[in-house]
Amino acid sequence: MNDFLTTAMELIHQHNIILLVALMVCADTILGFFRAIKQHKFNSSFGIDGAIRKITMLLTLVFLVLLDTAVHINLIAIVPAEVLTAIGVEVVGTTEFFGILYISYEAVSILKNMTMCGLPVKSVETKLRDFLGKYTDELPDIE
Repeated sequence: MNDFLTTAMELIHQHNIILLVALMVCADTILGFFRAIKQHKFNSSFGIDGAIRKITMLLTLVFLVLLDTAVHINLIAIVPAEVLTAIGVEVVGTTEFFGILYISYEAVSILKNMTMCGLPVKSVETKLRDFLGKYTDELPDIE
């Protein structure tokens, strides 16, 4: 069991994007919890649907690490240069590619939760949506 944990930690260390996604998931869950308290109801970040989505994101990344280990794919041409500069990677395997997508989704969700909790971040959310809008039209809906 100890060898398994050591191997798992080495793979996660090689793919820092997994740690970033996990941090974003935790932040979104915490803010979703506070939003649920404020609104007296479950929401997309804190509830069974949100938990299933978040666990699936993390499990997908674990599977993709295994895929990247077996098949070396470099998707760097698909990712915009300013995104690559921001995350500081030179090789974009499937793990990093999906990790970037998950981080973008969670960032918008975090800002949405902050806005709905009453924190003054609406201008930051608007700027993030505008930035991401250049690359995708599939942003999370504002409730």
